[in-house]
Amino acid sequence: MIEFLQYPLALLVTLGVLVTIHELGHFLIARRSGVRVVRFSVGFGRPLWSWYDRHGTEFAIAAIPLGGYVRMLDEREPGVIEAERRPGDVSFNDLSVWWRMAIAAGGPVANFLLAVVVYWLLFVVGSTSIAPILGVAPEDSPVARAGLADGREIVAVDGVPTRSWQEVSMALAARLGDTGSIALSTRVPGAGAGAVTDADLPIHAWHRGVDEPDLLGSLGIQPALPAIFGEVLEDGPAAAAGLRQWDRVLEVDGEPVASWTEWVGRVQGAPGQRLTLTVARDAAIIEVALVPDARTATDGSRIGYVGVSPYMQEIRYGFFAAVPRSLEETWDKTALTLGLLKKMVVGDVSVKNLSGPITIAKVAGDSARSGWYFFLGILALLSISLGVLNLLPIPILDGGHIVFCLAEAVRGKPLPERAHILGTQIGLFLVGGLMILALYNDFSRLF
Repeated sequence: MIEFLQYPLALLVTLGVLVTIHELGHFLIARRSGVRVVRFSVGFGRPLWSWYDRHGTEFAIAAIPLGGYVRMLDEREPGVIEAERRPGDVSFNDLSVWWRMAIAAGGPVANFLLAVVVYWLLFVVGSTSIAPILGVAPEDSPVARAGLADGREIVAVDGVPTRSWQEVSMALAARLGDTGSIALSTRVPGAGAGAVTDADLPIHAWHRGVDEPDLLGSLGIQPALPAIFGEVLEDGPAAAAGLRQWDRVLEVDGEPVASWTEWVGRVQGAPGQRLTLTVARDAAIIEVALVPDARTATDGSRIGYVGVSPYMQEIRYGFFAAVPRSLEETWDKTALTLGLLKKMVVGDVSVKNLSGPITIAKVAGDSARSGWYFFLGILALLSISLGVLNLLPIPILDGGHIVFCLAEAVRGKPLPERAHILGTQIGLFLVGGLMILALYNDFSRLF
């Protein structure tokens, strides 16, 4: 029961943070413009808690935690403005078109800034992830036809550097629905930049309209964790035997070793025993004799130990170096989101990939269970999605308000009230339709 409650709790926390930051962006620009802000509400419906600041703005937490709003003094609310206007108050309609446009853009900009801050924090803290190393590709797959051997590390996709499987998947997702080729840059782990080779994997209408595309498998990319040494401790048996970083164990006592798990099993099962290793080092194949030390495990059993760790990629930046990197990451994710939205509109990407609150709750809950680092990564990605969505030129969204303001600036006067009413009706229809579609997709995945 407690595990089940993690999902709605994660959803509430995620929406609470994203909505509060979004509305805070509107609020700060509105306060700067001089307009009277009547209420800053997180959630809809009846306020559960509220307080007033010295400017007379009510800050409230409402009963329905699925959104929020900033309400400003507005002459388009007859009967209300008279009761709330005070001497010297400025209403929304008193502002210039540029201030109104800035207020509308404030929410999405705040979401993008949140993503920048979160990515900066994640880059400073750093993480260690499994390096994107190819396993054995299925016969007649694009990777096999390109002659890419197992054990090679993917260092870039279409020129975009990749240091984890997540980055590989993100780079591939940008090519959904495309025709042409995907440039895969690989190298032997530990080799220099000059050892990188490029291979073009042909695609045609790649996964166009497919509901759940297998980005890696369709190209023949099989993630692997081979027995490649990322670190060899100086005082360990492996170093004493002459093993080095980037060595790859191919066989132990003549028996093939296909993965790091198999290698660990062979070592732990042979404490104090002599093992003969067949090792790939650079372009040579050598044999090494190794005797694992005997150590006591937590259950009291004796296991072998040699002092090596697998090849992992560490992603970490300095305090200042993380700033441009976080900006770049936010820009890349924004471009990816916009590209996928465009492809969804033209039919290159299935609309069944559109997600609603149930999927968001599941993703947020799963990431929270994996740890705060993963949760913050999802939070940043959702913040970017919310910013992009609100900038779409759809009436009732922030992007629609910006379009109305631009039209007013071009005309030199506001659009007719009828145009606003018609735009609002169209916006409600479009947004309502998207919400229904997203909920339908959620329930389809659920059942």
